Amino acid sequence: MLNHTDLYSLEHYARIRPEYRARVIEHKKLRRVPLGDHAALYFEDALTMQYQVQEMLRLERLFEAEAIQDELDVYNALIPDGSNWKATFMVEYPDAEERRAVLARLIGIERGIWVRVAGFDKVHPIANEDLDRETEDKTSAVHFLRFELTSEMIAALKAGAALSAGIEHPQYNVAIEVADAVRSSLVDDLA
Repeated sequence: MLNHTDLYSLEHYARIRPEYRARVIEHKKLRRVPLGDHAALYFEDALTMQYQVQEMLRLERLFEAEAIQDELDVYNALIPDGSNWKATFMVEYPDAEERRAVLARLIGIERGIWVRVAGFDKVHPIANEDLDRETEDKTSAVHFLRFELTSEMIAALKAGAALSAGIEHPQYNVAIEVADAVRSSLVDDLA
């Protein structure tokens, strides 16, 4: 979990932001799992969440302890705790009209997402613990997911087991093997 001492002051962050941002962008490359051409999982960790907090503090010019703690409380919930992965799932269509039409067809997609450690059953996420992200007419382009792993799955991953991911939805079906570099980055999140 992040706390106040993990954060840079607004002034210090302004000075280091270009280098820090470049570091985070490189880090995030090892945490993105593309699921077909129009969806991806972005796995979060302490660094990605620290960046989000720093950016929120910068944008909103927050410097009071209580306001900073409010941001920390929101983003700390998205940091994995050693037995799970937390990810932001995004449906990615650059054209707004096309995206709107597709989201109307993808209701329930977040329940069809899965990860699978070789030799084990698929793990479907606990989705959108913060709030409901779909209506009768459409789903959201962004969902927050938590994948809970068993100790046996974690041990297998640490021993080199392959990792796959996918989506099973009538309108979007895909399965992929997670790249080794990404798999290694995700294994580092596990206790």
